[in-house]
Amino acid sequence: MPVLAGGAESEAGIPKAPSDERRPGAMEELEHTCPQPRLTLTAPAPFADETSCQCRAPHEKLTIAQARLGTPVDRPVRVYADGIFDLFHSGHARALMQAKTLFPNSYLLVGVCSDDLTHKFKGFTVMNETERYEALRHCRYVDEVIRDAPWTLTPEFLEKHKIDFVAHDDIPYSSAGSDDVYKHIKEAGMFVPTQRTEGISTSDIITRIVRDYDVYARRNLQRGYTAKELNVSFINEKKYRFQNQVDKMKEKVKNVEEKSKEFVNKVEEKSHDLIQKWEEKSREFIGNFLELFGPDGALKQMFQERSGRMLQAFSPRQSPTSSPTRGRSPSRSPSPPWVFNKASPPSSPKAASASLSSMSEGDEDEK
Repeated sequence: MPVLAGGAESEAGIPKAPSDERRPGAMEELEHTCPQPRLTLTAPAPFADETSCQCRAPHEKLTIAQARLGTPVDRPVRVYADGIFDLFHSGHARALMQAKTLFPNSYLLVGVCSDDLTHKFKGFTVMNETERYEALRHCRYVDEVIRDAPWTLTPEFLEKHKIDFVAHDDIPYSSAGSDDVYKHIKEAGMFVPTQRTEGISTSDIITRIVRDYDVYARRNLQRGYTAKELNVSFINEKKYRFQNQVDKMKEKVKNVEEKSKEFVNKVEEKSHDLIQKWEEKSREFIGNFLELFGPDGALKQMFQERSGRMLQAFSPRQSPTSSPTRGRSPSRSPSPPWVFNKASPPSSPKAASASLSSMSEGDEDEK
């Protein structure tokens, strides 16, 4: 039982009041010097033997209701969680997170059992105790790690580390000849349950490795581990290496097929683009051809315009009816042979040239 400062303890264990000769007046209260929760995460959590709680002030027993209200205000609530923590995974981290956030101001102590104790009561571990200690030190929710934690919590252990509450899942944990190693903690009102994470556990991870043993053995052989290091027989080693070579060939074939598909897709895309461009150019060429040589094309219009101009050039101007005659009889004389008839224009350019030559001969005769 803790002794109040300045007092003495009677034979019955009840602390006596201080004598007036030693200390007059009221009893002086000691301040709590318990370690505070970690505020920074730049360093791993310390071990308990490096920073044990040396606080000499009395630790009053708390109820869960009081702790959830934030009392006491002068020290954190010290919560303890223990386990093996082999192959530290997210289920472990979530359990520690729950233990850390049970109360407004919690100081989380985590006990890790040693290899000897674990192999005796539970079985062989994948990670040794040093690796498991270090895994817990680097979890952000942990404030302090207790090495070589006991399998069953004793009153002396609880008093030494000034533990207020113990956090663990509520499933009875039968071990070391007991139906539930936390039974006496629950009866003392110091047990706070946490929830397990479904689908993840150390046993599940080991089951996956055992189930896919060949896959992981081949994987490690490929990464440079020897058959002796993997405890693999000579025949199995050759079988695994042959399977690795087969897998490599399959991977190469798969890569070639994928590259071939990519090449074919690119060729199809380019051929589609070429066909589309050829169709566009063909339409453009056909349209230009029809524009030039079609029934109403520009070439026909140009030919018609030039033909009309030629006809106008070869056709003479008609003399006015009021023009005086050159001493001829007023009777209508027959038209000279070179004058074109309005109704019958020259049928061809040759006829027009013949008419012009005849006209020039007639003019010479008149002269």
